[in-house]
Amino acid sequence: MAALGWLTPRRRSATARSVLAGEASAEAARKSSQELEELAPPDSPEEPDFPVLGDDRAAAFFDLDNTVMQGAALFHFGRGLYKRKFFETRDLARFAWQQAWFRLAGIEDPEHMQDARDSALSIVKGHRVSELMSIGEEIYDEYMAERIWPGTRALAQAHLDAGQKVWLVTAAPVEIATVIARRLGLTGALGTVAESVDGVYTGKLVGEPLHGPAKAEAVRALASAEDLDLARCAAYSDSHNDIPMLSLVGHPYAINPDAKLRKHARDFDWRLRDYRTARKAAKVGIPAAAGVGAVAGGTAAAIALHRRRR
Repeated sequence: MAALGWLTPRRRSATARSVLAGEASAEAARKSSQELEELAPPDSPEEPDFPVLGDDRAAAFFDLDNTVMQGAALFHFGRGLYKRKFFETRDLARFAWQQAWFRLAGIEDPEHMQDARDSALSIVKGHRVSELMSIGEEIYDEYMAERIWPGTRALAQAHLDAGQKVWLVTAAPVEIATVIARRLGLTGALGTVAESVDGVYTGKLVGEPLHGPAKAEAVRALASAEDLDLARCAAYSDSHNDIPMLSLVGHPYAINPDAKLRKHARDFDWRLRDYRTARKAAKVGIPAAAGVGAVAGGTAAAIALHRRRR
């Protein structure tokens, strides 16, 4: 303002207001330009800014439900088991109600989760692990293959093309997650463990579902075993329940985020991708479907299976 000293006070005030107006207009134009660019539908699935080619101490960790695949893997798996008469109509109705609860409430009620988990474990009790693995292959082809998000698949492929390992990390059973990982050409999967003795399910979990903080612990343990540098790794999820896992890595992505994760990602300047619409809704303020992440994580955690070799 020193350069304006020769002006009268009134002229100086008017000039200052003009400068302020001009700066505000320029800032608004810049923001408007960015929003218009974000609203434009992409020509092809977006690729990440990285990974670094040949960085063998980096890897990528992908949540499954509503991140890699539309909907909850366990819901589709349940449909396949019902078709094969593993359980009765009343059980299917109960699972449908639990799915609806997670979607509408947007939270994972412990009692609902416990009931769903106990119901599912009782259904597979006495069945052989090999039987569930074989059925999982069939169910993938019937219900899951067409529900893979192309955009997220492209992100995973970018890591693979750079020579990095890519892991699914899910509360769903490893039987299901492993099938999906293999079909997508990924490295492998981390999932919830259900107890088995001599290859037969006992109807009990080993520990707890791989959900929330447990996912972060699994990633940390795998990174240690694989000699990975988590600061160079990436993680992808749709759910605020996976914030512990996302916070572990140097490159967190919010994919098709629920409302809480979208806010957290904005606050911490995490990358966002939304493949549910033609535009990046998460960046321009279009609300994500409330509770989608909770549906996915909660339902998967509730019906988790895997074998424990003894």
